[in-house]
Amino acid sequence: MKVYIIFLKNFISITKPGIIFGNLITVAAGFFLASKGILNYQLLLTVLLGVSLIIASGCVFNNYIDRDIDKIMERTKNRVLVKKLIPDKIAFAYAIILAILGTIVLYRINLLIVLVALIGLFVYVVIYSLWLKRRSIYSTIVGSISGAIPPVIGYCAISNRLDLGAVILFFILSLWQIPHSYAIAIYRLNDYLKASIPVLPIKTSIYFTKINMLIYIIAFFIATSMLALFAYTGYIYFAVMTFLNIFWLKTAILGFKTKNDSFWARKMFIYSIVIIVAWTIMIVIDGRV
Repeated sequence: MKVYIIFLKNFISITKPGIIFGNLITVAAGFFLASKGILNYQLLLTVLLGVSLIIASGCVFNNYIDRDIDKIMERTKNRVLVKKLIPDKIAFAYAIILAILGTIVLYRINLLIVLVALIGLFVYVVIYSLWLKRRSIYSTIVGSISGAIPPVIGYCAISNRLDLGAVILFFILSLWQIPHSYAIAIYRLNDYLKASIPVLPIKTSIYFTKINMLIYIIAFFIATSMLALFAYTGYIYFAVMTFLNIFWLKTAILGFKTKNDSFWARKMFIYSIVIIVAWTIMIVIDGRV
């Protein structure tokens, strides 16, 4: 019995449950925004299941592709495929099966979200993981495209169209992910150096990375405000998000004076998680579509 539990645990582990959960929060944000206060819980659960399967597929593919560099990096050296706890061919087949199952589940809702989800999967697996991650500093920006897909899926599951609301959601999440990812790159700098991954702070400087983070946080501030400006949300959302964004902006500015970049970057990373969770909660509370 214990062997089967460990076996199951390994298969769950390579889907990166933490990443799945984080993305499902934003799926829910998009879904609630488009629901007009009338929730179809069965539809929500179906969307969450379908997106979970697609994201799980992308994560397994990513584990498969990165297994050579994962063994070099401190934070990834104990991953399942690095330790060969699951054969590579089985992991690859597992990723394909997850993608097929996710597609089937989402197709029951509408074709649009299937297309959006598969575009996100393609960008993450092929363009980001296979092509750009080891070659270009722009991989972070490209990777943010796939990370911005989940709330669009949640939104389009209700609306069945790509309108202004979907576009704003896409930009909010893509802009959020860049300072979030740069913060990881700074406090995990040694890992990226060991694996020769060309993240921005390595190929330019930490100072230049901080400038970029500041710019993207300002852009995120504007993008989140657009939901209120176009009456997708109300004044409570606008007030709370303005306060949180100003605090995030202030923390970013203080980074230019810090003597401990790693500690500051970790704070920025944690706060980025707090702000996206708060953003989702405020949409649930004050969404007006």
